[in-house]
This record gives sequence, C-alpha cells and structure tokens, in this order.
Amino acid sequence: MRNQLNRGLHLAYASLSALVFSISAYHFGTGLPSWQNILAGAVLGLLAYGLCYLLVLLVESVLARISLPVRRILLAIGGALLIAQSLRFGWPTSVYYPAALAVVLLLLFMVWGLANWSKKRGTALAVLLPMLLLGAGLTAVLVEGHDPFPAVVNASGDSGHLSLAAEGFPNPALPGVFEVEAFTYGSGTDQRRPEYADGVRYQTATVDATRMLPEWKSKKKKWREQYWGFGADAFPLNGRVYRPKDKGLYPLVLVVHGNHSMIDYSDGGYAYLGELLASRGMIVVSVDENFINGHWSGDFRGREMPTRAWLLLKHLQQWDAWNTDVEHELFGQVDMSRIMLVGHSRGGEAVSIAAAFNELPHYPDDAQEVFDFGFDITGVVSIAPTDYRYHRQINLQNINYLSLQGSYDADETSFWGLRPYHRLRFTDSLNYIKAGVYVHRANHGQFNSSWGRTDFGGTFARLLNTQPLMSGEDQREVAKLFISAFAETIFRDRRAYQSLFLAPEVAAADWLPAGEYLGRFTSSRSQMLQDFEEDIDLRSGSFELQLEASNVQVWREENLSARDGGSQENNAVVLGWDYGEKIATENLATYTISLPDSLPIALDSFQHIIMDVGLGRWSDLEDIDATQADSTELDFTIELVSANGEIGVSSLGQSGHLPAPALRSHFMKLPHLNQQMFSNDREIQMETFALPMVLFQTQASSIFNWRELQQIRFIFDQNPRGVVVIDNIRLGWD
Repeated sequence: MRNQLNRGLHLAYASLSALVFSISAYHFGTGLPSWQNILAGAVLGLLAYGLCYLLVLLVESVLARISLPVRRILLAIGGALLIAQSLRFGWPTSVYYPAALAVVLLLLFMVWGLANWSKKRGTALAVLLPMLLLGAGLTAVLVEGHDPFPAVVNASGDSGHLSLAAEGFPNPALPGVFEVEAFTYGSGTDQRRPEYADGVRYQTATVDATRMLPEWKSKKKKWREQYWGFGADAFPLNGRVYRPKDKGLYPLVLVVHGNHSMIDYSDGGYAYLGELLASRGMIVVSVDENFINGHWSGDFRGREMPTRAWLLLKHLQQWDAWNTDVEHELFGQVDMSRIMLVGHSRGGEAVSIAAAFNELPHYPDDAQEVFDFGFDITGVVSIAPTDYRYHRQINLQNINYLSLQGSYDADETSFWGLRPYHRLRFTDSLNYIKAGVYVHRANHGQFNSSWGRTDFGGTFARLLNTQPLMSGEDQREVAKLFISAFAETIFRDRRAYQSLFLAPEVAAADWLPAGEYLGRFTSSRSQMLQDFEEDIDLRSGSFELQLEASNVQVWREENLSARDGGSQENNAVVLGWDYGEKIATENLATYTISLPDSLPIALDSFQHIIMDVGLGRWSDLEDIDATQADSTELDFTIELVSANGEIGVSSLGQSGHLPAPALRSHFMKLPHLNQQMFSNDREIQMETFALPMVLFQTQASSIFNWRELQQIRFIFDQNPRGVVVIDNIRLGWD
C-alpha cells in the first residue's frame, strides 16, 4: 500500500513539474511550433524533477552518516544564522552564506577532532587545520586591506607660475589672527543633548515643518518623538557657533552634516572647519539636523531633503533677526551680504536646494508653505554630495560653487557634485567661480572628524578596503585648504587662490599632503567656444564652429557615465589613436576646430585658452585592453592657426599633466564585490588646463596674434597610442 502511494505521488508531482515547464515553454518565444515548445517543456520538467529527487537522495545519504544530535545542532545553527542575516548582519549573501558554511564545517571538524583526540589518527590535523583557517579568516576580516594600484608619479608640468607659497601667499589652511570663541544656541529643552538644553547661550524658537516633511508618520514618528521629545511641528534650531571673540562685521558660514545615524550626532564633526574659518574672521555655525537622520526605524529615503534645506534658511532667518535686534549681543556683527553654505553628503545636496529655495516665494511641493527668504548667499560648498535624493533637479545661477570628492568614497562613489557644477550658469556681469577637486584616496566619512575610515556601518565595514586611504588628519587638511581658499576668494576677492583649483598639485605643492588631485575650474570671466552639448552632429559646434578629426581610431561625442553607469550629465568628445610601437611621423591623428569668419567674440581681449581634459579608456582602441595601458603621462601639441597662416605652438604639458595610469579605486577586500557593487574601478574624471597666450610661440618667436585666430588644432604627436576626452573649450580673460 505504501509503495503504491509513493508511486502515485511520484507520478503526480512529476506530472505537475512537466505541466509547469510546458506552460512556461509555451510562452517562451523560440519561433518553433507551439506543440514543440510544450513537448520540450514537458521533457525538461521531468528531467528537473528527476535531478532534484536524486539530489535529495544524495543529501539524505550524507545526513544519514551524521548522528541525530549533530543534525539537530546543525539545523539549529543554520536557522540562527539565517535569522541573523535577515536582521541585517550586513554582509552580501555571496559572502555571508559561503563564510557561514565554511565556519560551521570547520567547527564540526575541530569538535570531532577534539572528541577523538586519543582514539584515531589524524585528529590533531582535524583540530589544528580548522584553527589555522579560522585564524586566517579572522585576520583577513580585521586587517585594513591592500592597495593594488601604485601611486601615480608624474612630472608636475610647467604651469607658468611657481607655487603660491613660493610667490609669497599665505597658506589658507593655517589659523588666522582672530581668537576664537565657541558656544551653542538652540531650543534650550533638548532632552538628549545638554549642549542644546541648559548649555545654550541663546535660546531659539522651534519651527513647524509638518508641510515640509509629511513623511513624519507611523513608526518613524512614534520612535523619533519618543527619543527626541518633539515632533515635526516643533523642530529646534540648534547650532554650534565658532566666531572671532572681537566684535566686528563678519561673513556668515553655515555647515550642515549628512545622513549618519541620528543617535551618533554629526554636528560636532566640523569643528576643524569652524575653528579655522573663525580664526580667519568668519562666523561659522555647524547646524544640528540629526533628528531627521537615519534610525533603525528607517530613514526618509531622501524625501526629507527639502526639509534639510529649509532648516538652513530658517537658521539664516534667526541670524538676520539677531543681527537687526539692537538689544541683542550679536547686533550689527553679521555681514548678511556675505553668506556661504557648506554641506556634506546629503547636506551637500541640501545646500544647493537651499540656494534655490532662497529665491522662491513658495515651497514647490506644497504652495501652502510660503517662503520669505531672499538672502545674499554668496557661495555654496558641497562635500562628497548626493545629487539625486530630491526629486527635482536643481539648476543654480549666479552663485559661486565648490565641490570636493574622494576617489575612495564607498558611500557616494561618483563625483555627483560635478552635476550641479555643469548645470550652474553665470548670466549677469558679476565675477563668479565654480570649482571641483577630486582627491585620490579620500573617502566619504573622514571629511567629518567623527565618522571615521569606514563608509559602511556595522559588520559590512570589515569588508571595506581601507588600507589605501589617506589619514583622516590629511583628508581634513585638504578640506580646510580648499574651503578656506574658496571663502577667501568669494568673500575677500583674493583671486590668486583660484589657481589652487586649476592646478592644485603645483599651486599648493607646499601645502597639500602628498597625493593626486584633479582640479576643475570655470570663471564667469571666460567665454565658452565648444561644450559638445548643442547637437548630435560630430562636425558642427556652437557659433557655427566646424569640427573635424583625421587619422583617429576613435572619434565620438558621448554623455560621460559615472562609475555605476549613471550619467555625469555632461557631454564630451572622445578621441583615440594607435600608431603601434612608435610615434608616427606622418599622418598624425588630429582634431581641428575651425572658427567662422563672423565669430561674435572679440578674440583679442582674451589671455588664456582653457579646456577640460581627461584620460579615456584604453579598451576603446582595437586589440588594446586596460592592462596594456602605458604609465607614461599623456601629452599632445596644441596649434593655433591664423587667417594668414601664422601658427602658434604649445602643448598641454605646458599647463599641467594628465595622471597616468588613470586613478583607480579598489573599495572592497574581495575582488568580486568590487565588480558586484561598484561596477568599475574608475570613472572618467577631467582636469582643467589653462594655457596663457604667451606660451604660443610662432616660428618668428613672437606671441601669436589671437585676434586673427581661425583654427584650434590638437595634434596627438607625443604618445604612440592613447585615448583622451576633451570638453568645455573656452577663452578666458584671466
């Protein structure tokens, strides 16, 4: 009777498997007749059932050799490990389950060896080998990792000037002459943080953010209000202030953190910036927005971004009120015409949103929230920012902008701060700058002194490859240098510091920690000739420019992609050539930009030709892959041709250098995780090169006559092969 039941079950379940596979095959468009698809599906279903049945028998035979108590123990630990992973142990499944299985088996062998230590041969090996393997695994988890990419060593090039230190300019990262005092302001009732309770110098009113953050509800609302003691209708205005002790009229700088754990407070991590800038004559506030950060009950997944920005503007309103209150101690001490917003991570996106909201009469997501701001925000600094959390694209204009990004940022792995940089437009007659600095071996967290070297929290942090990182002190020194130089430039018109963003390794050779830095820079005192954004025709450009490439293996215009395949929101031309082992002496690869006769620009008023250039991918060349990439720095000749045939000659290397090989990052200790999580070990990053017109010498050893400019010609005659990316070719006044 039992055998008949078993045969019946076999038949029923085999038929069910065949039926399911047949239905699936019927809808699988192979182009064969339907009956053939159904038949093939049925056969595959029967085979699948048979193979799975054999696998069950195999597992059963193995389990039969294990005693019942051990089986129970193994099942119990398997269930416990499964629950641990579901409760966010943190490791990817491709690592967690193989590692868990290996540990379970090694412990099984070790316990068996100990139990039979004096009874059987080989038990010592069964004990010692698992111990050695477990020790090796634990060591691999605890060590920082390794750096598979050697440091890039290149000549600095002749940028046309000495370092700023050699020219006598002071290091903007050094403390200034002002003695600094620090204090806090806030609600005065914070039940978690005494510095914002009894420790405040000035008590502030709360603000109602219910329209700004309708997502403050359900368990997020319940647990947050239980922890903080307030809700969205009574958000505090809390801040840490660093200011010169002496009374005076000082610019105002607000600094805001990003999305860290809300119970691991982030606002104290920017004291290094506050103390530096205050010593140099600025009032700096590190704003507390921890109460809308992530929590075990969940974060707002970016929907709180407008609130982050709005809170900054509410802080500005508070400072404006103090500054105009004749009875307040701060009366008349804040220069509200010079304001800078600095943000890190999500805060880096929030400062751009705040600058945009500052100009609006209403909250764009709910017009019932009326805006009345209109402050004179002079500049925005975004440190390792996001640029996708808020569902609206922010397009700034007529404001100064700086963004910093680390190449080993495992949280924001691409230079998202360059997207607002590209979208920013200068439309009036005032002087503005926008800049970006790519810092090799900097991570995400060390820009905040309390976030640390691991950009992932919990157990996942043990899988990060942190050995290549620069030290936290060095990374913050980099931030101090560029942010202070930016502030000095936009607040005090110290334009000499602009060269820090054009050629950081040259201009700041005496000030920066050893490393590799890529600078991007654009001034409103420049005129764009070609940015490759106007159309899809390779041969036409802005102002009716004519574009032509000759003897190249690669010629295309493309939207540059980020490391993960997302868009950099920037088009550029990609040019590649391959002469073999020796540089060609004839039929050289060239790229020519021909100007029309009636160009609506007074060419003789410019002093520089400026362009952004980056290393392309060697894999674009036929029969060449990245492993064959030459470590020799890439250079090429630039010719200016006049209407009467006069030629002025210089080279890219006269302004700087392209790092070779390209800067690469190895984020994870396990190679397969790098590909799985980050897709690529590099993304195309550009540098800005500014060549003074005095560098372009003619055959008569005279300076080229720019007013007669007819063609700009790039000649790839310095390397036997290469791929370069060129963008934003422009002319500059200074």
